[in-house]
Amino acid sequence: MEVRIISSLEKVFPNAPLSAKPYTSGSMLQNERYSFQAACYSKEPTEITAVLTVKADNAILPYLSVREVGMVPVTYPCPEDVDDNIISNQPGFYPDTLLPLKENRVLLKPEEWKTLWISIQGQPELPAGEYPILIELLNSDGISLGKGRFDLKVIPASLPEQSLFYTNWFHSDCLAVYYGVEVFSKEYWKLVEQYLKIAVRYGMNMLLTPLFTPPLDTEVGGERPTVQLIDVFKKGEQYLFGFTKLKHWVRLARQCGITYFEFSHLFTQWGAEFTPKIIAKENGELKRIFGWDVRADSPEYEHFLDQFLPALKDFIEEDGLDKFCFFHVSDEPSLEHLEQYRHAKSLIYRYMKDYPLIDAMSDYDFYETGAVKTPIVSTNHIAPFWKNNVPNLWAYYCCGQYQKVSNRYINLPSARNRILGYQLYKFHIKGFLQWGYNFWFSQYSKYPIDPYQCTDADGAFPAGDPFVVYPASSKSIEDDPVISLRLEVFYDALQDMRALKLAEQIIGREKMLAFLERDLPRAVTFESYPHDSDWILNTREMINRMIERNIGFLKS
Repeated sequence: MEVRIISSLEKVFPNAPLSAKPYTSGSMLQNERYSFQAACYSKEPTEITAVLTVKADNAILPYLSVREVGMVPVTYPCPEDVDDNIISNQPGFYPDTLLPLKENRVLLKPEEWKTLWISIQGQPELPAGEYPILIELLNSDGISLGKGRFDLKVIPASLPEQSLFYTNWFHSDCLAVYYGVEVFSKEYWKLVEQYLKIAVRYGMNMLLTPLFTPPLDTEVGGERPTVQLIDVFKKGEQYLFGFTKLKHWVRLARQCGITYFEFSHLFTQWGAEFTPKIIAKENGELKRIFGWDVRADSPEYEHFLDQFLPALKDFIEEDGLDKFCFFHVSDEPSLEHLEQYRHAKSLIYRYMKDYPLIDAMSDYDFYETGAVKTPIVSTNHIAPFWKNNVPNLWAYYCCGQYQKVSNRYINLPSARNRILGYQLYKFHIKGFLQWGYNFWFSQYSKYPIDPYQCTDADGAFPAGDPFVVYPASSKSIEDDPVISLRLEVFYDALQDMRALKLAEQIIGREKMLAFLERDLPRAVTFESYPHDSDWILNTREMINRMIERNIGFLKS
């Protein structure tokens, strides 16, 4: 049997030749997470159930975990006009899930690769030093079938806190539907907590918060399950509001580690033409009072906002949220929607002018009108924004960013996922948004899908775009969700960005940027960057060595 130790940036297919070269040593700072893989190839003629053993110093063993890389179906890997920086444009089964091992047993099939994902979850108290980690597979008689070794160095320094605002849109309605629990039930809140803790563990510090059911990815005239946190009571022309659920949401999110809250859009997507679904109790009966059938510029909605927004502002101030909340008007407006957007914004701005107003939009001409002060720009349209030194610039990518730029579709090389950290650092990006943390519906939220069988919202988006976590396949809230390897690699990108900021304290930003581009034929942009894994891994190792040489300076 062959056990080949390789980097976390490789994707291994069971029946394909493995060209990845061995990667047997690396370094990490004390408080970061480090991962590598062990690709195992059985030459036996029959299936073998091997027992995994991991040998390492007792100082690091408690921080170490092993999961098995699982395969998922990819029906729609990418659009036809994708560039050539991909693994394949063909449907098939691709590596993505990181599955827990059962009793440390690994099923090995004849002449197939089975890959193990090994992670070291650092903590500030993790002792610095050099740690050999031995991965070995044994047969039922305890005889070694194969083994591999990775040498890990833990450097006595810590990554700084993440300064990037990062939100990956959290869809609590998908949790309720998949697990079959009632929204706002005890089980619902347990799921929200469970998935929020994972989101925070992987760098998310901002949470999409459904004041009303978010008017996102919803068919015109259709509805998503109601998850509105504001209780609304209508008495004639007067509205009263209850904030108990919102208060619980905020408190729970803070306990999980969330710092910032982006309140859901107060107008519909792609133009701000209509109102979000809002449920109110009137004469003792719950009914929908706003939605696709009510235009955004209706006097009724303006009257509603004139009562709701002051009440919300009071809640924000009383709950200490005033420095931690953001507002949305409408997602992805274009220049043709400018007047509608301006009107919608004015209804919010008259009460919330002291709070940041952020929206995804990628038209520089739209930005120049002044309608959005903090644009969230798609990475393939961001060049004119950073060239014109737009302040407080945010970035995003989703299904439309498949030519040249970084993304995390399942069919893309992991290096194309991780390079984003270097780009966010270079261009001083203040925030990053991605829409699909756990979108387990079809496009427009028409019906639920099984994420283990459908990775593309039923053919709507490139596989992997809608989500980066998988639910517990048992549908039991007692079982942990399953992480994708794409989420692990994306978090590595965030760690790279933090390491660059730490190294910047040593040599300054100008020299840090020059160092990044030291041997490259052209400057790094969002569309031009090294495609190979070696550049990312070697650059990070050089940064770590720079930090190690200057630990005294950093601590002084």
